[in-house]
Amino acid sequence: MATEYDLVILGGGTGGYVAAIRASQLGLKTAVVEKQKLGGTCLHKGCIPSKALLRSAEVYRTAKKAEEFGVMIPEVNLQFSRVQSRKQKIVDQLYNGVKHLMKKGKIDVYEGIGRILGPSIFSPMPGTVSVEMANGGENEMLVPKNVIIATGSRPRPLPGLEPDGERVLSSDEALELEKLPASIVIVGGGVIGIEWASMLNDFGVDVTVIEYAERILPTEDADISKEMQTRLTKKGIKIITGAKVLPDSLEKGEGISIQAEKDGETLALSAEKMLISVGRQANIEGIGLENTDIEVKNGFISTNNMYQTKESHIYAIGDVIGGLQLAHVASHEGITAVEHIAGEEPHQMDYSLVSKCIYSSPEAASVGLTEEEAKAEGRNMKVGKFPFQAIGKALVYGETEGFVKIVADKDTDDILGIHMIGPHVTDMISEAGLAKVLDATPWEIGQTIHPHPTLSEAIGEAALAVDGKAIHF
Repeated sequence: MATEYDLVILGGGTGGYVAAIRASQLGLKTAVVEKQKLGGTCLHKGCIPSKALLRSAEVYRTAKKAEEFGVMIPEVNLQFSRVQSRKQKIVDQLYNGVKHLMKKGKIDVYEGIGRILGPSIFSPMPGTVSVEMANGGENEMLVPKNVIIATGSRPRPLPGLEPDGERVLSSDEALELEKLPASIVIVGGGVIGIEWASMLNDFGVDVTVIEYAERILPTEDADISKEMQTRLTKKGIKIITGAKVLPDSLEKGEGISIQAEKDGETLALSAEKMLISVGRQANIEGIGLENTDIEVKNGFISTNNMYQTKESHIYAIGDVIGGLQLAHVASHEGITAVEHIAGEEPHQMDYSLVSKCIYSSPEAASVGLTEEEAKAEGRNMKVGKFPFQAIGKALVYGETEGFVKIVADKDTDDILGIHMIGPHVTDMISEAGLAKVLDATPWEIGQTIHPHPTLSEAIGEAALAVDGKAIHF
């Protein structure tokens, strides 16, 4: 028996379930097919659990230096099992919330693996979805007018360094650690690798980071990358850049040992465990793409600016299409796709307006062009930079290192990019994102009255600094 829908979404992660809610709001009969749990990677294996661990690490770090604030704690102990329990409690609460939203929106949820079929007795076009039910029951046939593929991504393995769940881990396995290792080598100095390095260091783990590029966080502004490396090194994290790991040299025993090449020399490294963090790859296998004319390039599904594939009634959003693999990006792509399906006229998504966050200690956040990207575009630039050490609230917090940097066009006065590193900048970046959306100038941000004392004063001062008018530095 087949059930007809206006829309079937493959994948109930952040992009998928948000798309489903928007479709329900627009009156579309909607179903979601999810092979594991609603919420996907972000809720169960990414954003939420990792940030819960990072928060525990922050509290532990703060407690150990409580005397600086006049608070005397005789002994500070870490119970990692309780850290993990708190993490899971948060995940479970949010998971129940997502399930409630599906019921509220009268969205049907099928637990199982969905595959797109080619033309069949159900439809002359590709798009019928066969669901292999998780409970082992008979396959369900869903016949939708439209499909959205939102199957997400998984950690990308390095050949020869595939995770074994014991000595070599991906972020998925790392989230389930029952106890902390004494030491770890992290291969990859991108966002995920740096967040794990910061967190584990705060928990007392001896951390070494190996990055193939010449600097960590290679997609961020060079000043942010430099400051992050300085701060992490000061915390005791060993960082090796411009180094190539030699997978054939991996040896496992009580721990791991491996070699890396740097500047023609061979480095020997050893630790209790290794974490591989070299990006993510799309989940496109086993979903029936071969039964369609959908194009795949470099491992990602190709779409137009409304997220339609070569099959115009089949859309794709989120990590499966590459680009910025961020939960908030997937959500907005999903909303755009649904509104297009419903006959609305959604705005084309402008990826230069997307804020990016790194939840390490220190935090970092950015929106728009880096200084290097602006130079590559031939822009005539002016730059303003303001340190947190001149901000009263940063002194109160006891976190005075870092800065806010604004890159602007000298000819047009347009803001090209805003970059921050320091306390709570992942919360502060939204002001910068709004400034970009509204096409604000540095003068307009500088004229905005930022309350005192707040960390956000650094944004206003950086904006004034663009034209040499900063007040407190």
